[in-house]
Amino acid sequence: MSFGRNPYVAKAESAEQKAADAGDRSARTLALRDAAHQWDRAAEREKPGKARDEYTRRAAHARALADTDAPPDEDGGDGAPPQRLAPVIKLFD
Repeated sequence: MSFGRNPYVAKAESAEQKAADAGDRSARTLALRDAAHQWDRAAEREKPGKARDEYTRRAAHARALADTDAPPDEDGGDGAPPQRLAPVIKLFD
C-alpha cells in the first residue's frame, strides 16, 4: 500500500464495476450497496473538502441506484413472449 492514497476509492470503483457486470438484480443491488459502503469509508478518511464531498455524493448515488433498481422485464420489453428453447435429446444416430 502506498502512502497518501485512499484504498477505499479503488474498492468502491471495483464494487461499481461489479454492479455494472452483474447478471441479476440481487447481485447488482448487493454490489451497489457495497460500493456505497466503500464510498462512505473513503469519505471518512478524507479531510473536509472537495474530495470528501464527492465521495459522499457518490455513496448517496450508489445507494439511490440500489434502492430504485427495478427488475428487468422477462419478455424483453418489446411485447413479444419470452423465447424458450426446447430441449434436444439425441442419444443415437
